[in-house]
Amino acid sequence: MALQFRELTIAPESDLINMRADRGVQQLLGGSRSHITGLFDHDCVTINGQRESNPGRSLREGDQLAVRFEANRRYSPKPKAAKKPHHGFSIIHEDSHLIVVEKSAELLTVPTDAGERNTLQQRINEHVRHEGRGRGAFVVHRLDRGVSGLLVFGKTREDALQIQQQFRQRKPDRQYVAIVAGRIEEAQGSFRTYLSTAKNLNRFSTDDEDDGELAITHFQVTQYSQVTQRSSGVTQVHVQLETGRRNQIRVHFAESGHPILGDMRYRPDLWQHLGWPFKRLALHAATLGFRHPITDESLRFESSMPREMSEFLRFIDNAGDSPGRGSAARSSADRRGQPSAERQERDRRGHTKGRRDQTKRRRRK
Repeated sequence: MALQFRELTIAPESDLINMRADRGVQQLLGGSRSHITGLFDHDCVTINGQRESNPGRSLREGDQLAVRFEANRRYSPKPKAAKKPHHGFSIIHEDSHLIVVEKSAELLTVPTDAGERNTLQQRINEHVRHEGRGRGAFVVHRLDRGVSGLLVFGKTREDALQIQQQFRQRKPDRQYVAIVAGRIEEAQGSFRTYLSTAKNLNRFSTDDEDDGELAITHFQVTQYSQVTQRSSGVTQVHVQLETGRRNQIRVHFAESGHPILGDMRYRPDLWQHLGWPFKRLALHAATLGFRHPITDESLRFESSMPREMSEFLRFIDNAGDSPGRGSAARSSADRRGQPSAERQERDRRGHTKGRRDQTKRRRRK
């Protein structure tokens, strides 16, 4: 059967600018939404000469939208493959140019020099290619292993480079929540140092501008909690990055005498007595804002504090069971050397049983 061809150029005054690609196809051909989706699924749609499988792709000025199809044929959407569960990340936002995810703490963002493959980038690559929604996952920025929170990846190298340029110009909004050792007396403040790298790859501040990278961190205290009468407690802080150097937040707070709980690299001696039981850092990338690389739309995403961090703060405030240990934890009465309620109940039952046994022996006599 002969193929038909329809084409549309998105003019500067077009009302299709920033609209979905399927809206443009519908304007060209008409028909039901199901039929339009089927055209995308059967590779009938191209944008600027490239096959486009995503009906939700945003149109921009100058785009060449074209559809090649068989007349009188009904194009039905193809059955969607069952989605695989995402291990180690959850998708917050996705379109044809970028994907924003929330990373779990235990996962590396990108491979190390040792060539580790089980990384966030590798898993998102698999997702993007499996769903047919882009070329892959291209790194824009990173989070350390042990840190959870929001990250954005470009779906093409060009998209990633455009967002990276925003980061270099310090335009994105990057905010973190953290729990640090000790009491920070100032209600708010800033760190401004030059970060250099030691031979063991640890980072440290230096006064030598030629030997380090400028690093600026702003913070605001949101909560202070006293762990015990003998300890200096912990402080919950809201952190805003102006620059994004490797280990920047961790180094700045550790050098000030207030390391991130769980950080075994920078001053663990100052927090290990505080009872942090989790194999992660008490640091979470909670807010990420930037401009879309194609539409220039302002995007902003937020993520709530992880369970481990909120659970630890509740434990401190309520002096309850140790976080992360559930019913197996000792009660506060046990820690004082007094019998717990559970132990008292066992003793009561044992005492009652002993009295019944004594009564039975008397009756036999």
